[in-house]
Amino acid sequence: MEESAIVNENSTVETGMSLKWKWALGSAVGFFLITICFTYVLITAFTSQMILDERKSVQESMTWVTQRLKTTDFNKSSPSAIEDDIIATHHLSEKQAPGLIETMRTDMEVHIYDLKQQRYPRTSMNQKPPKAAHIKVTQDQHRQKIIIGWQTIYNQHHQPIGQVEVINYLDKYHRIFKRITLIAIVTMILGVLLIAIWGYWLAQYLLRPVQAIRKVVNATKLDPQSQQRVELDYRHNDELTELATLLNNTLDQLQSVMLMQHQFVEDVSHELRTPVAIVKGHMELLNRWGKDDPKILAESIDASLSEMRRMEGLVQEMLDLTRADQVELAFKGGNTDVKELVNAVYNNFKLVYEDFIFILDDDLRQPVYVNMSRDHLEQVLIILSDNAAKYSKDRREIHYSVAQTASQVQITVQDFGEGVAPEDAKRVFDRFYRVDKARSRKQGGNGLGLSIARKLIEGYGGKIVLESALGYGSIFRITLPIKRKE
Repeated sequence: MEESAIVNENSTVETGMSLKWKWALGSAVGFFLITICFTYVLITAFTSQMILDERKSVQESMTWVTQRLKTTDFNKSSPSAIEDDIIATHHLSEKQAPGLIETMRTDMEVHIYDLKQQRYPRTSMNQKPPKAAHIKVTQDQHRQKIIIGWQTIYNQHHQPIGQVEVINYLDKYHRIFKRITLIAIVTMILGVLLIAIWGYWLAQYLLRPVQAIRKVVNATKLDPQSQQRVELDYRHNDELTELATLLNNTLDQLQSVMLMQHQFVEDVSHELRTPVAIVKGHMELLNRWGKDDPKILAESIDASLSEMRRMEGLVQEMLDLTRADQVELAFKGGNTDVKELVNAVYNNFKLVYEDFIFILDDDLRQPVYVNMSRDHLEQVLIILSDNAAKYSKDRREIHYSVAQTASQVQITVQDFGEGVAPEDAKRVFDRFYRVDKARSRKQGGNGLGLSIARKLIEGYGGKIVLESALGYGSIFRITLPIKRKE
């Protein structure tokens, strides 16, 4: 009991994260990464366009100021006069003064310099602009992005009279950037949550067949003969439906094999029980008083030897059947001349059964080879010939025929005996099956010969079928693929 408990405990597998959660988390993480990449590209493209627009505004502001101040004499005009001149334009419309709106924005500063690099109006900033016209994106002391532009002011005679500096603090840009970033973060969080919920639900829906498969497997584990199967929904007909179909078919086959194995053990026990009981009875008879009677002693010994021979034959047939089950693994093939082998079996049985008429119809004009062991093919022909002789009482006649098609060779063994009823013909190849058990026992049959024959033929890729009518005899047809020359 302790060992059993240990085995059961060790056989328990701890389950990790379920597929539903893995699917949900995987979907959420995938969506999160894709959204980050998409949002980064989108925000980068949007902000780049905004920066270009702001650079254009700076350029327009500098152009407007230089056009406005080209007639100003910086040597005669005071800083306040220049400032008043710029402020006076507040009353002009955009149509009268293009670029005015950009210049008068609250997040932009305009600084005027004379040729001595003195700024108008005076401020605390002492940064001097470069001589060439230039616009660049930089950062202020708070590490905020700003745009600074410089441009030379020319008079009407195209002579430089000063410089203009425009600083764009990008208030609108920073405000929109923060708003977009916040919207993107909130959207990503909500999206991840929704995708996780959707992924979990979708996984739960799609994995319903897996749950059904698990229930069937657990039921089969508790009861190997359980008839519970996975209910199939062919409307979807996806991979899980295919897996469920495969599981149902596998369980049917396994249970069929288990049933056959159980029946096999019962049949073997039954077949061995009878000869063992007979031998035991004779031994007990001899032990009590029969050993003193020579006649009883001889009869008991003969009967015991006969039953022992039956048991020996049964054990040999069981070994042959086991080897036939493994013929695909144990034997890789052969190179058997069908024409020569059929003729050999035909001649051998003519010698053994002298009271029978044997007829051979050989349509092969030259040797035909099959990829099958000679011993195995000969064993099959012997089984079929023995059966034909056993069950032919009135018309003692057996026909052999051999012919070929483009890719196959066909061997036929026909008798004119008792025949087999249709309901029995379906089962004659089953193990230990006998049409008439009492009569078969008298004739020495164990019901394994035809099962061995079928296993051997099918193991080499062939086929064996029975055509029979009750009272008219039986025809066994063997079909094997022809071995091509390499």
